[in-house]
This record gives sequence, structure tokens and C-alpha cells, in this order.
Amino acid sequence: MSVTSRSKGAGPALVEVRNLRKHFPIHRGVVFQRQIGAVKAVDGVSLTIQRGETLGLVGESGCGKSTAGRTILHLQRPTDGDVVFDGQPLSKLAPNDLRKMRRRFQMIFQDPYASLNPRMTVGDIVGEPLQVHGLAKGRELGERVEEILGTVGLDPYFVSRYPHEFSGGQRQRIGIARAIAVHPDFIVADEPISALDVSIRAQILNLLEDLQERFNLTYLFIAHDLAVVRHISDRVAVMYLGKIVELADRDRLYESPKHPYTKALLSAVPIPSPKIERKRERIILVGDAPSPANPPSGCPFHTRCPIVQKGLCDVKVPEWREIASGQWASCHLAVP
Repeated sequence: MSVTSRSKGAGPALVEVRNLRKHFPIHRGVVFQRQIGAVKAVDGVSLTIQRGETLGLVGESGCGKSTAGRTILHLQRPTDGDVVFDGQPLSKLAPNDLRKMRRRFQMIFQDPYASLNPRMTVGDIVGEPLQVHGLAKGRELGERVEEILGTVGLDPYFVSRYPHEFSGGQRQRIGIARAIAVHPDFIVADEPISALDVSIRAQILNLLEDLQERFNLTYLFIAHDLAVVRHISDRVAVMYLGKIVELADRDRLYESPKHPYTKALLSAVPIPSPKIERKRERIILVGDAPSPANPPSGCPFHTRCPIVQKGLCDVKVPEWREIASGQWASCHLAVP
């Protein structure tokens, strides 16, 4: 799949995902296990991320967003497909070369309570990646850790404290500090504010934006809150049942969505104006998403689609095509 769209960066994409798949096998048997199927968590995802931009990845729970992010970083090995990072196919790298490459891409995890080792001090948590990659040691290591803590808005004197001594927002700042410690080029932010109080979500978003501008970071921002994604993203990809169903510039997608699933998601986003809220159509999807272990034939969304056409949508897989300039979707019935 080749997608041309607006981006902050010029030239070749920093990250290129090519037909990425991550299937988890289902086994039966106690002694002699045999595979009887697979959970198709990520099933043929292709996209590009330009240097310096933020690509938002949205979709309901269980659609494969987090698995896609982890697989892109090779925290989980892909079943098929490839990820090309700055011209280097990650699947072709030797283990030692991949380890060195990991300095250039990091991850911010969703749960700040579970992602930090409770037995390590803040200084150890933030300093560990610097030691692993041989970037600092001794007194220099301590100075670098204090500097990084200050960068994310934490008191440098917190280095000897443990994670349980901090609030959720402070813990997420520690997670962000750990991610930026090695000066990466690319960060996958996996729902970094969903576990935080509403009052501090804006602070974390502003911090991420400030760090992006300061260090020229590139983000894959995973979330299910479409209002947040619109605020921080340059482009938005919509995911359903392991597949990307629409991809467009932020404003174009929110103002003129083409895929019925995108329209349904956007119809659930609150609008501050009561007049507009009363007039707009609310799309209620019927039923739950199908199991990724047994996806439906044809279009994966046809079992819940309000405009489904029998004999077409349930039989034929829709083509990934450019509906409007820079706006791509996989829907038989999408029109410019």
C-alpha cells in the first residue's frame, strides 16, 4: 500500500510498516499440542510515519492498537510483514544490531502503575537505559538523570525515591523520562493518559508536545479518545479488527469521514455546542465486534455496518483506495 499525504517531515518516511501481521496461535491438547487456529490481532497493517509528525491510531478496545504498537517496535515479533525504520528493515537485523537500534525507538506504556519496577528508585529507572546503551556512567550518569527529570517537570531530588511515593501523573512523567533518556527518534505512546485523572491529562499532553518540538520526536499516539487524538495528531489512522480502515489528515478525517465505522466513532464524541449536538445524527452500532480468532468474510465491518449491502460487503474484501486527496479508506460504498 502506498499512501501520499501531508506530513511535517520531508523525504523518506522515518517508519514504514509493510503488511504487518501478528497472529497468536490457538493450541489444543495437553501433551501433544496442535494449532487449531489463530487470534489475528494485527492483520495486514500498512502505513508510513514521517519524521517529526504525530500519527494517531484510534479504535475501540480489542481492535489491535496496542499489539500493533508493540509489534512495530519488535517488542513482539511479527508473524509476517516488515517494519522499515529509517531505511533499515528490522526483521533482517541480527539480535545485537536490533538491540543497538532500540536506542532510536522507545515506548510509553499505558499504565504508569504497572510499567515501573517497584523495587527500583527513580534514578535507577531513568538511568537504566543510559547504562544499557553505554551512554553514561558514574557521576555523569547521575547528572544526566537529574537533567532528564527536570526536563519532564520533576524535581531532580526525587532520584532516590520509589514509584509508590508518586501520584499517577508523576509516575507517567517518570515513564516519559525513561523513554526520552536515550534521545530516541521515534516513540510509541500507548494510551499514555487513559489511566490518569482528567485534571492532569492536559499537562501530560502538553509535555509530549513540548518534548516533540524540543527534540524533533516522531510519535505513534495510540488512543480511543478521539477528542485527544484530534488535539495532538497530524494524521489519524482508524483501526478495526486488526486492520486499518481509514487514514487521513486530522482535520479532513474529522470534518468529512468516509468509512462508516469512522462516522460511528465520531458521532459519539461530545460537542460543546448544544444546538449542534441536538441536530447531529448519532450512529449506534449494533452488537459487539467479531472475534479476531474468527473474523467475518468480506469486509470485517459488515456485521455491524448501518449501510451494509448484502451480496457485496459480506462477500468481497473492500479495496484500500484513495477516496479524496490524502484520504484513504477500505469501503465499497465510500464516495468523495
